[in-house]
Order: sequence, then C-alpha cells, then structure tokens
Amino acid sequence: MKRRPQTTTEPSQFNYATIAILGGVFVLGIGIGIAFSSTANFTPQNVASREFIDRSVPNPELCVQFGASAMVMNMRVFLTLNPFNVYVSQPGIKPGCVIRRNNWSILEKRNLVNNEEVRDCKNRMNTFGYTGNINDDPEINCIYQNDSAQNLFLPGQLGPGGNAPENNF
Repeated sequence: MKRRPQTTTEPSQFNYATIAILGGVFVLGIGIGIAFSSTANFTPQNVASREFIDRSVPNPELCVQFGASAMVMNMRVFLTLNPFNVYVSQPGIKPGCVIRRNNWSILEKRNLVNNEEVRDCKNRMNTFGYTGNINDDPEINCIYQNDSAQNLFLPGQLGPGGNAPENNF
C-alpha cells in the first residue's frame, strides 16, 4: 500500500482578500444607490411627496386644518360617434383643496357659497373643493368622491397575470 505524500494546504490569503474587497464594493454600491434614489427633488416639474402638495396649495394652513390638499386636473374629452373616437386634451394640473363636509361653514361665513349651493351639494352627498386663494375669488365646485377608485400601485392589487378591476357603471 502506497502512502500519499502529506501536503499541507494553507488557506490562501488572496481568496479572503478578494472576498473582502468585493464585499466592500458591494456595500459601497448599495450605499451610493440608496443615496441617489432617496434624493428628493421638490420642484414643480417633479411632485415627489404629499408634503410638497400640502405646501403648494394657496391656503396651506386652512386646507390642512379643514380639508385635504389635492392636485386638480382640468381636461376636456371629445367624443365622436361617426366614426367612434375619443380625443382627450392635455390636462392642466394645479393645486387645490377639498373641504370636509363638516367644515363647509368656513365657505359660508366668507360668502363663497350660498344656502342653495350647500343644499344641492349636500343632497347629492358631495363636498366642496376649490382652487385659487380663498381670500381672492377662488374657483369653488361641488365635487363627488369616487369610492370605487383604487390605488393599483399597492401590492396585491394587480399581480402577475391579474386582471384590472371591473368598472360597474
């Protein structure tokens, strides 16, 4: 029976050093990626947060206290029947505020809405929203809350192979 020659294998320091360097580069890359992705750019061209929208409404203190800030989109839709086509104008977006139903009195005290408008809006289970400064002739509308609206960006709302929710009109 032949004996194998006894060899001593020392762990190579090169392998540990390489692994350490690659691990450091990996951690550094993750850190730089997080730094780039978390840098917020709060300009009108990039509305990145609810806080920016809250600060952009004409009366931010009043809106946060008595309602909720909103992005108001003005858009027109043209529908032709022969041939059937739908055309949509470029939307215009501006800051606005939705007043909670129990705070309509602030609009009434400033004579911005009358009793008939309040009654009509209340009968339709709606609320009021406005754009522009509340002290300088704001544009006020009775608006409807769409409870069927869903945030499809949330996990599980529209998964792989999933279908969009049905609209029941």
